[in-house]
Amino acid sequence: MVQQCSQQRPVQNSEVYVLRQVPPFPPLSPPSPITPAEDFDDAPIDARSLTQPDIAVCGKKLAIEERLSRAVHVLATEAAALQNLTQLYSSDRVARDGFTRAVDAITARTGTNGGGGKLVVIGVGKSGHIAKKLVATFNSLAIQAVFLHPTEALHGDLGQISRHDTLLLITFSGKTPELLTLLPHLDKSLPLILLTSHTRPETCDIIRHHRPDTILLPAPVHEAETASFGVAAPTTSTTVALTVGDALAVVASREMYPCVAAVFARNHPGGAIGAALWRQQNASQREEEDQEEEKEKEEEEEVVRAVMVPLGDIAPLPSPSHEPGSTSAPLTGLDVLRAGYASPSGWVRLPQDLAGNGVVVSPRKIRGLQPGDMGRTLLEGGELRWLGTRASAFIPVAADTSVRRAAEWIRGLRAATASASVSAGAGGAAEGRGSGSGSEGAYGDEAIVAVMERGECVGLLEVGRLLEGV
Repeated sequence: MVQQCSQQRPVQNSEVYVLRQVPPFPPLSPPSPITPAEDFDDAPIDARSLTQPDIAVCGKKLAIEERLSRAVHVLATEAAALQNLTQLYSSDRVARDGFTRAVDAITARTGTNGGGGKLVVIGVGKSGHIAKKLVATFNSLAIQAVFLHPTEALHGDLGQISRHDTLLLITFSGKTPELLTLLPHLDKSLPLILLTSHTRPETCDIIRHHRPDTILLPAPVHEAETASFGVAAPTTSTTVALTVGDALAVVASREMYPCVAAVFARNHPGGAIGAALWRQQNASQREEEDQEEEKEKEEEEEVVRAVMVPLGDIAPLPSPSHEPGSTSAPLTGLDVLRAGYASPSGWVRLPQDLAGNGVVVSPRKIRGLQPGDMGRTLLEGGELRWLGTRASAFIPVAADTSVRRAAEWIRGLRAATASASVSAGAGGAAEGRGSGSGSEGAYGDEAIVAVMERGECVGLLEVGRLLEGV
């Protein structure tokens, strides 16, 4: 090391940075490595090193690199936590249902149209600081909110809560002692939203033992903070809690007010933000009007619900009939072909005891059967395993989404997947026929769209069919 510094050689770095487009719904991120701590020497520089300027300069550069490396590790870990959160609210039924119920509770009881109630946000410690920030955000978006400290509430501040209010509790552990002490004194008729790390009601003490009707709003972290940074200081946990709270505030405000920008401008007249908002008010109003017109046009367009295949029209694949006492034969490709032609919709659902719940065969997959596939079996691990598509691979789309917008979204996902595959050097190779992979990834023509309404799948649609009319 001394020889390298004396010759003024550059410090080499083995890190490689790859810039690529990330798909809208990235996969769960792997656990972040523990931040290195033991090998970092932050002792004062020896005075004798001042006589060796090359060594001193090189050592300082290495220390700066180490400092920045730690900073980047923190940023990357918190970004991974947000990616994990995005995936959760994109696919998990409990999280999606909890968010929908939370928005309904806030919009139904706050504001002039909701009975004049307010949102009371309760938390202690770091969760209390997050609660105060969210209160400021809700108020700036014209959703009246107040912060309530659980200890102060027990000493008279419970008077802030009225019979029209909605309660929002913030606790990472789900069993904060101060909140557990306060719970028996809260009116059980008031809606209670719980922002916590728990993703299932049965794991949370507050819901299991005190309020089973609590609305669960999950904000988990992908790994413990002690594993990420070697210390349990709230970092990623507060980041995800704040993010979910921001999402709740923005979505609820947009549903309560047709022009959120104008509401925010009215509540934020001061500072540079206020000046800029007032200068742009006329332009913002015109933009909101254009958006409303565009929304009205979209409502007149054909929606995904109109072109889907209802779940009730998907015929189950019947088991082959045999003489009494004979051994049951496995289902084959010929059985699927017969069922597909007999089905009014052309779709077939595999029996649960054969391939598990939620496995369907689409018309494109059936048309892809070759003469040699007729005698091949559908058993788990069989040669025709590519025929079925599991529910976990469905692409969820709201039933009232216009066909045009849904098609644009799918094309965007295709482009992002293709870009990611090229960056990773995957080349888009597919495994087996009808897999729907290749350069389009999981969004090829044979991929299946799940048409969602109120958190439930009401019908299915092939991606190729969706794109045909656009």
